[in-house]
Amino acid sequence: MINLRKYRGCFKGLAIGDSYGAPYEGGVLERQLWKIIGKTDKGKRRYTDDTQMSIDIASSYLEYNYFDQDHIAKNFAQSYQWSRGYGPGAAKLLKGVRDGKRWQDLNRKRFKQGSIGNGAAMRAPIIALCHPKNDHLLKQHVQSVSEITHAHPIAVEGAYLIAITICESLQDRSNREILDKLEMSSESEIYQQKLKKCATLLSNLNFPHPQQIKQWLGNGITAPESCITAIYFGLMYRNSPLTSLLANIFSLSGDTDTIGAMAASIWGAFNGESRMKSLAAEVEDIELINELSEKLYFTQHQHEQALQPA
Repeated sequence: MINLRKYRGCFKGLAIGDSYGAPYEGGVLERQLWKIIGKTDKGKRRYTDDTQMSIDIASSYLEYNYFDQDHIAKNFAQSYQWSRGYGPGAAKLLKGVRDGKRWQDLNRKRFKQGSIGNGAAMRAPIIALCHPKNDHLLKQHVQSVSEITHAHPIAVEGAYLIAITICESLQDRSNREILDKLEMSSESEIYQQKLKKCATLLSNLNFPHPQQIKQWLGNGITAPESCITAIYFGLMYRNSPLTSLLANIFSLSGDTDTIGAMAASIWGAFNGESRMKSLAAEVEDIELINELSEKLYFTQHQHEQALQPA
């Protein structure tokens, strides 16, 4: 059975990558703003929408024991604060939900096929923690949770690839096994191409220059420009200190908080929480994240026991 420490490590890793990455995200104005609002009154590192929406999903799942789209959307809307760094599309959608509008009427209003951003992928690790064996429901639930805010098929697929990576990392699969699983699960040419480039980079014993990673995999806010990048870092640095993973992501610039959140959650799924305690202690609400991690773990354990033959 998967160890509880891995659940804690995955969720805490997400929050660490997010909160430590936020000061490096965006341009000069965004960084200056985060210098002002990036710490709580108690001096803790503030997390962004990446962690907030992950908390919202975990809380909803634990309350309903399944993924209720309307309740998750309501949680998202109630938790919305501009200072968490929500993208403009998500902000408008969540304000609409808070005003009583249906998310189904809003999630394709700005883009006909829905948003292609990485907002669904950043919270996909939580769905993986609810289906750690990568069962037949994982893809269905990634779809249902993603489409609330990011309905574009490419955004959903990116979230699914992140979720698969978490599942496989929780079970300590080799990089080759994980890449094989991802390649079999990928349907879009853009992800298939980037997975091949990711495999090439991982096979190189020398660490590539950040410019090469940006050119091959990306560092942007869309799912295709960030999901495989996060997977690369999570796999490449699985046996290295988490600080090394984060430092190299931050050197890329771009969407550092979300890429950091996804990659660090993968790292945490491999390594558990023991090697990140000092980093986690600096993050706001880490006690809540620890509590949610434990509840997700024991809920999943109960589900597995219920499926055991009498």
